[in-house]
Amino acid sequence: MVDWFKKLFKKEEPDPMKYLIVGLGNMGADYDNTRHNVGFEVVDYLAKEFEVEFKNDQLGDLAEFRHKGRTFILLKPSTYMNLSGKAVRYWLQKKKIQKQNLFVIVDDLNLPYGKQRLRAKGKDGGHNGLKSIDQMLGGNNYARLRIGIGNEYSKGRQVDYVLGEWSTEEKEQLPEVIKFAAETVKNFATIGIVRTMNFFNKK
Repeated sequence: MVDWFKKLFKKEEPDPMKYLIVGLGNMGADYDNTRHNVGFEVVDYLAKEFEVEFKNDQLGDLAEFRHKGRTFILLKPSTYMNLSGKAVRYWLQKKKIQKQNLFVIVDDLNLPYGKQRLRAKGKDGGHNGLKSIDQMLGGNNYARLRIGIGNEYSKGRQVDYVLGEWSTEEKEQLPEVIKFAAETVKNFATIGIVRTMNFFNKK
């Protein structure tokens, strides 16, 4: 009786083998195939690879699969980019996932198109999605993968560029960019952040 009572009220500990993979972007047809939504494209690729479907839930669309003993929970926030942190915090708590097992995928104007940079923590770099997550989580000590979208825009046209669709040339190379990012995600969970950075940041 006592053991049953303790079990009933025992606080559930975070599962160290569970990971929240967040692709940042904006929901809606107007934003499909835009540079700002590259995070969505990476988690879409993973869902397709592991034959799982996204389902609409609280503050976002979710899908889940298992790979090499790890549970990957894919999240596409439905809060729009500027409020991404609200969805991330909710699902970290809901799924009882450690902050060190959070992985966020974003677009980056400061990197050449296709180049990727993985970091265990860092500044938001002016990215509103990261800024929101930092605020809601109370810090920037979580893994983030920045995917370069280049900065080939004229003065005053940054927003149009970021929210614009990929060029024909970019579209041709995009499948390889997305595939490489997906491999980075899987390795983060299976071999750890340090080894993944050492290998993937050099490529």
